[in-house]
Amino acid sequence: MIESLFLADFLGKPAWMWWGFLGIVVALLAFDLGVLHRDNREIEVRESLVLSAGYIAMGLGFGGLVWWNLGRDSAVEYVTGFVVEKTLAMDNVFVIAMIFAYFAVPRLYQHRVLFWGILGVIVLRAIMIGLGATLVAQFSWVLYIFAAFLIVTGVKMWIMADKEYDVGANPLIGWMKRRMRVTETLEGEKFFVRKPDPKTGKTVTWATPLFLALVLIEIADVIFAVDSVPAIFAITTDPFIVYTSNIFAILGLRALYFALAAMVHRFKYLKYALAVLLVFIGSKIFVADLMGLDKFPPAWSLSITFAILAAGVGYSLWKTRGDAAPAPAKSGSGA
Repeated sequence: MIESLFLADFLGKPAWMWWGFLGIVVALLAFDLGVLHRDNREIEVRESLVLSAGYIAMGLGFGGLVWWNLGRDSAVEYVTGFVVEKTLAMDNVFVIAMIFAYFAVPRLYQHRVLFWGILGVIVLRAIMIGLGATLVAQFSWVLYIFAAFLIVTGVKMWIMADKEYDVGANPLIGWMKRRMRVTETLEGEKFFVRKPDPKTGKTVTWATPLFLALVLIEIADVIFAVDSVPAIFAITTDPFIVYTSNIFAILGLRALYFALAAMVHRFKYLKYALAVLLVFIGSKIFVADLMGLDKFPPAWSLSITFAILAAGVGYSLWKTRGDAAPAPAKSGSGA
């Protein structure tokens, strides 16, 4: 029985590889919550950069294990997926920063929201990637739909790059406030509190703006996953590579957030690079067909991805040199 749990094949890989990966993820989350951030405190930029570097090192280290067990091409595909997801997640950081500003969530409580948000992401990505892998296995032509979708999304992102996400215009906020009791202000780190209902005097459960922020962050990730999941399937169709590269990139997002949020204004042109990257990833399957290849060479894919991102980051930092950080947005946390 125990042997079958570890040696049985699951989605094309031995079960022990999946169990090993999940064990690493659980250990990292437990260490983060139970040791590094046992108590609520503000995470400074320096600590954020150190933690992020650690997560990146572990993510790349896992890529070394992929090379050892699955070979060079699989490792290159893993690193490419890791880099693409990490970069696309930076767009998510901009939205998260605006959500926190809208609800006036202080840095002291942001880590708690991001931690539970990451747990939700791990589950949601597993579901979406599982569905994607099933579709690709049953209908290979779905990859062409993914590719075309990425190209259209990249063009749309380029056109909409200058427009900012309006948190207050999200209809989900109004929907939740109409169907839930929501406190006017934050209640410390709590997502829910028990307070008297002003109409009946009975003690009832109230949601707090911190919970609304968590829900919006989860919804934002689902929206971003619609881009990132097809993007990684355009790089590789191996479910193990797809999921592990996705999750390792997302695990470090929480740590990286606190550094990036302090200098979001320095990356205002990065969206153009992300748009080009999506178009490139989407076009690879068509280019490979034209060249008579089974798939686009993984080493070329990784090199071009790095070149696009380096150009985008470099140009953005050069154009925004000397720019001051914008003033914090006014809170919209009230009813």
